[in-house]
Amino acid sequence: MSRRPRKDVPAQSVPRPTVSVCRGCCCGTEKIPGVDHAAQLARLRSGLEGAATVRAVECLDACEQGNVIVVQPSAEGRRAGGRPVWLGLVNDEHAEQDVITWATAGGPGLADAPDILDLYVFQPSRRVRAGLDG
Repeated sequence: MSRRPRKDVPAQSVPRPTVSVCRGCCCGTEKIPGVDHAAQLARLRSGLEGAATVRAVECLDACEQGNVIVVQPSAEGRRAGGRPVWLGLVNDEHAEQDVITWATAGGPGLADAPDILDLYVFQPSRRVRAGLDG
């Protein structure tokens, strides 16, 4: 038997989707003008606190769609058929709020996205998608 102290096991919580926010070579930089990129990330983190995991990631290789956000389902959402949803040109607070609303409701597989987000959805290449999932 190990003499190491046992770490507390966290209590089961509500399923949490993951919101990946590209902050690579183009997204999150002055190459996308007119956007306060730090404030955008802060608003997403604040609005999704306790509801989703928000992470800033390196370049997602979809620069023509900057700023890119990927909403990934929770394990429960994936079991329900949810798949990652890639959103491009997310450069205004209204789109950010729609992402917050959707992810707070459960995200892919558990809640329908606000209809307006259909305008932001794009499909990156399989190679690019594999890089995020891998």
